Amino acid sequence: MPESMPKETPLCQFFGQCGGCQYQDIPYAEELERKGAAFKEALAARIDIASWDIKPVVASPKVYHYRNRLDLKLVRTRKGTIHVGYSPASKGQILEIERCPIGMEKIADYIIQLRADASANLPEKYRMANLTLRCGDGDKVFWGGIGRKSNHLSPENYFYFSFQGKKIHYSLDTFFQANLSILPLLAEQMRALPIWSKEVVVFDLYGGVGLLGLMVHDLVKGVINIEENTHAVSVADYNVKSNSIENVATLEGRVENVLPGLLDQLDCADNIVIVDPPRAGLTEKAVANIIGLTKVRHLLYLSCNPETLAANLSGLMAGGWAVAFVQPFDFFPRTRHLEALVLLSRK
Repeated sequence: MPESMPKETPLCQFFGQCGGCQYQDIPYAEELERKGAAFKEALAARIDIASWDIKPVVASPKVYHYRNRLDLKLVRTRKGTIHVGYSPASKGQILEIERCPIGMEKIADYIIQLRADASANLPEKYRMANLTLRCGDGDKVFWGGIGRKSNHLSPENYFYFSFQGKKIHYSLDTFFQANLSILPLLAEQMRALPIWSKEVVVFDLYGGVGLLGLMVHDLVKGVINIEENTHAVSVADYNVKSNSIENVATLEGRVENVLPGLLDQLDCADNIVIVDPPRAGLTEKAVANIIGLTKVRHLLYLSCNPETLAANLSGLMAGGWAVAFVQPFDFFPRTRHLEALVLLSRK
């Protein structure tokens, strides 16, 4: 992009002070180019990508008001004054915001009310709290963070994301992708890959509430979601039951303990593994376990960190896997973060 390209006026008064956003002052097209270049640079620093066909970054349908979750800090001073907002990029007092332009409208509008609600419910012994404010495709807005069970929701209060006539639910205390607007584009890209058939089983490892497996369950024989977090397992079971899905099951436990016995029972050797790890990526043990899997032909890796993705890909490639497809997605507009969908197949 030319250096003379006009700048944009940031929507947030704290832009430059808050560590959340880095690109509110440039056009979105320039942001996508910068992110794509940084993604390739991070990969190239660790592995040889010269022969790879890395696609241009898929733009988010929403550049602002896309996040379904905001995490805010609450601090009570010695004088008893309560402040709610974001931590600054450098040391200093909390940035007391009234509205966040990257939060979905429902929660962006709720921040002032959150300050009042949290203040009214704050026990005397609390000096600090980490507050979670969340919403979904419906009208519900809930928050938690004060008290051990404050992030627990009953099924009737779950949030949901609408997809192909289904409602895929999540809670305050479960992981879910932050940008609902781009998820249909991710699903479209996944479903277009030439790897699905009615003979294969998909293993959604560390699968949480089952989002990625539910996006492709109708294309395969079945989906087995393996998750060790009890709360996520409960929501995953609810997703299967509430949508009357018959070919998806969730197993609670560690992947290393559950997966090997399941693979031994399969006749087809072309099965598929999906992983969506946290920013720290897959552990060395997890990479070794995937390398050692039998009866698995394809691996779909959804990454939110190019540095740990590069390290994991290096290990997987050394273990006999080859990168077949790389598609970055801008799940987090106006920030430096980027997601990437990578398809690997056995050599």
